[in-house]
Amino acid sequence: MTRERVLDVSELPPPEPLEQALSAVESLCPGEYLRMLHRREPWLLFPELDTRGFRYHMQPGTRSAFDIFIWRDGDTEAEGAVARIIAEPDDGSA
Repeated sequence: MTRERVLDVSELPPPEPLEQALSAVESLCPGEYLRMLHRREPWLLFPELDTRGFRYHMQPGTRSAFDIFIWRDGDTEAEGAVARIIAEPDDGSA
């Protein structure tokens, strides 16, 4: 069963968002993905995720400036869940 884990780092000072995100993704189980809520684009995070075997997608957020979805490379269940979320139309009701 797919499960979303939410990590809100939108109020944290650097480097705490990076540190917390890397810690959180390492504990993802099969079928889980992380939705990170951030006020900035976390460009330093992306190369770290690539190196550690994770995939990600960033888009404008609903509860923060950016939503960053992160899942393990090869986890088709988590990837499919993220794909369904990002395909949903934004109707502005959030």
